[in-house]
Order: sequence, then structure tokens, then C-alpha cells
Amino acid sequence: MSTIHAFTTPARGHLYPLAPILAELARRGHRVRVWSLAGELEPLRAMGIEAEPMDPRIEELQVDDWKAKGDMEATVRGFRCFLDRAPHEIAEIGRAVAAERPDLLITDINAYGAAVAAEASGIPWACFSPYFSWAPSNEVPVFGPGMKPMRGRVGRLRNAAMWRLVGFDLNRRFLGELNGLRREAEVPELGSITELWDRPHRLLYMTVRELEYPRRSWPANFRFVGPVAWDPPADSPDWLDAIDGPLVLLTASTEYQADEELIRTGLNALAEEEVFVVATTAGNDPAQFDVPANARVERFLPHAPILERAEAVICHGGMGITQKALAAGVPVCTVGWGRDQLESGRRVEAAGAGVLLPRKKLSADRLREALASARDSRTGAGRIARAMAAAPGARGAADELEAMAVIEPGRSAPAPLGADV
Repeated sequence: MSTIHAFTTPARGHLYPLAPILAELARRGHRVRVWSLAGELEPLRAMGIEAEPMDPRIEELQVDDWKAKGDMEATVRGFRCFLDRAPHEIAEIGRAVAAERPDLLITDINAYGAAVAAEASGIPWACFSPYFSWAPSNEVPVFGPGMKPMRGRVGRLRNAAMWRLVGFDLNRRFLGELNGLRREAEVPELGSITELWDRPHRLLYMTVRELEYPRRSWPANFRFVGPVAWDPPADSPDWLDAIDGPLVLLTASTEYQADEELIRTGLNALAEEEVFVVATTAGNDPAQFDVPANARVERFLPHAPILERAEAVICHGGMGITQKALAAGVPVCTVGWGRDQLESGRRVEAAGAGVLLPRKKLSADRLREALASARDSRTGAGRIARAMAAAPGARGAADELEAMAVIEPGRSAPAPLGADV
């Protein structure tokens, strides 16, 4: 059997989708080692995975885009953090591979240094993305602002212009530094930072086509495996069975992004409604919120049993909770707070499975209206749930990774964007 090394970024929203895939590989008899968050190792070890703490210098470098004064500054802060981690990731993979040369490397799409080290190693290499791709195409809106899709020639022209504009700015700011790391590692330089999506031998894309914007073709290395949901083991709360009537789940980002106002506005907006609100504050201190009589507020709760009862979810638009809700057939009202969240919310809306309310428009009245519209989207949510149930999931992703044993070390990168899957 094979030895597999996996490297994550310090984000639970990226670790948790990977965990069931690693566990499936371990169940099949492979030796699986993962370098990840120091506080998440024991649950991984209980799944048969050899879990190691990542370099603490990586974990200390947290994305601080919540401090930004605008969308572009937020994007810059995110990229800056990923590149600051990169030298530590390169060193960490170098140490791991020198101590034990694995048969396969798996890296996080946000681990730019890990990608450099993996490509330089000559070892078969897969990457996973638990959020929507920003691989460019003039068939889809530019990634980031949550623009509505536009068909026809005008739409293609708009999309192409926006991709060029955003790509130019990101390349101007970051491509030289990234290529400097690649030159030191003696791997080919990139012509654009978007080529990060093309380089891995496999890209495990953790969504379904039904939730993506249609394209005539995808990069040849992409594999749609669907969402892979996992949470650390936890008991269903005893009080859940005592709740009568409709239930709404209100939740914020696991990693702090200053989205307290989402919880506060949600509790206020629904305080007089005939629903019971279960709010999980995650990265925010629950003690700061005034809790109405029809709500319960906790920092963390297992979402699966709550989603079994929920009529709708109000969330920040993170891919983890958004896809968990849709997998359960529950429509989603997303309040796109930043990062990739406007994009996930817009795709949910385009799929008829919920509603996007941009952060800038958040108010109690607008949130009530958006939730009412989202609750009418159960048919669309059910359609996405069926597509997700039919997706390859952890077993299919493990099949893809096992098949990589036939890849010749050091082979050329897959065909660029435009190659058919």
C-alpha cells in the first residue's frame, strides 16, 4: 500500500472536508499522514490518520481581511497571508519528504508554498479546493464580487474584461514574489497567478456541476467530487427535541471575520417571528449577544441534527455550511460577508436554492424578506441535494487519488484552461 502525505492550511473549513477522504484512504490500508491544526489532531487520529501539528509559524499567520476597508484590500490581505506562509510550507514539506518519501502528496489550494514544494518534489501531487474556483473563463463572471451571470456576447465581453482587470492587479502585486519562490525551487514560473489551478496532477473540486456556472470545458485536472462533509464527533443537543414549530439555523464563520453583526441582526430580525432560531456564533463570543425568547445561542453545535429540523439557514455564505444545508435539502439565505462568500451565495441564488443578501444591504427588514424568499426555494434546494447525494464523495475522491499511482513522477502539468474534462 501507499504512503500519503497531506498538508492543510490553518482553517477548519479546509481541514474538515479533507478528513473523510484521508480516513477512507486509511481504511483501505494506505499509510496516511496529515500536517494540520494542533487543536484538531486527536479527532483525526481517531479516524486512523497519522496527524502531526503544522509548523506553528504557519498556524500563527491568520487571514486578517476583516480589518480591510474595502473588497480589494480584503483580497490583498488574503493573498498576502498565503504568501507569508509559503516559505514555511516549503520548508515543512521539504523536511517531511526528506524523512520519508511518500507515494502521493496532497495540498490545500490556499497553500501556495506547499504547491511549489509538491511540484518540485517530482512526486504525484493532488490539490483540493473546498470553495469555488477562480480559474478564469469568459463564460462566467469574475470571481469575488458576486456578479450576476450574463449570457451572450455582451456577457462574454464583460467577463473577459473583468477577468483581465482583476488578473492584472493580482499579477502586479503578487506574481513576481510567487515566481521568485518557484525559481528557487527550480520549477517553471507562472504566466498568471490563476495558473495555480492548472499545476496539480489532480484538483479535487468539492462541489457539484449543478451548483456551478456552466462552462463548455474545465481544466483537464479538475474532478468534481461533490461536498465532503465532516464534523468532529458530538452528541445531538438534548433540548433540540423539545422545540416545536419551524426552526431556522443562523450561523457565522468558523474562522473570525468580524461577522458579529450577522448574528445580532438575525436574532433581532426574527425575535417576533413564529420560528425558533438556533444560532452558532463560531468565531464570535456568544456572550456578546442579547438572546430573545425564541432563540438559543451557542458558540458551536453539531449542525447535522439541526439541519434535519431546519426550514432554512441564514449564514455568511461559507462553502462548508452552505453545502451542508443544501445537501440536507434546506434552502439558504446567504449574507455574503467577504472572501469567497458572495460567490457561493450568488451560485446558490442562480441555482434557485436560496437568496443572496449582500452584507452592505443587511438590515432586520431586508433579512426577514430574504429569509421569506429563501424558504420558498425548497424545490431548488432539493434538486441540489439530489445532485450532491449522487456525487462521488469521499470514496470517489479516494478512487481518484489511488489512480494517481500510475502518474509518472515529474510529468508535465495538465492541459491549461479550455481542455475538456
